[in-house]
Amino acid sequence: MTANRAILEAIALKKCLTGTYNSTSFLLAPHILYTRRDLVYLDAVPLLKNGNPPREPKMATFKVDGMADIALADDPFEVSELYDSTLEKYVGTTLFAVSA
Repeated sequence: MTANRAILEAIALKKCLTGTYNSTSFLLAPHILYTRRDLVYLDAVPLLKNGNPPREPKMATFKVDGMADIALADDPFEVSELYDSTLEKYVGTTLFAVSA
């Protein structure tokens, strides 16, 4: 499965993604894929960082080109209350997003 397909499938099915970013392994709950300055970004809630839960929940931004070893995980997720689809950065730039 290609990385792009894994990301789209994870968002559509509300399933987690595994991958690495800046040499850090993550388990992510991906919420929205969008563009900024002709680059593709993913906003997701990190559920595990190097195998450990993060100190506090947050919506993090990942440049898709900087991600590696992206794979669909079996773990489902719920849409986070941290996700706000109306943010200005998503207006006119959203490629794909979770449904509420």
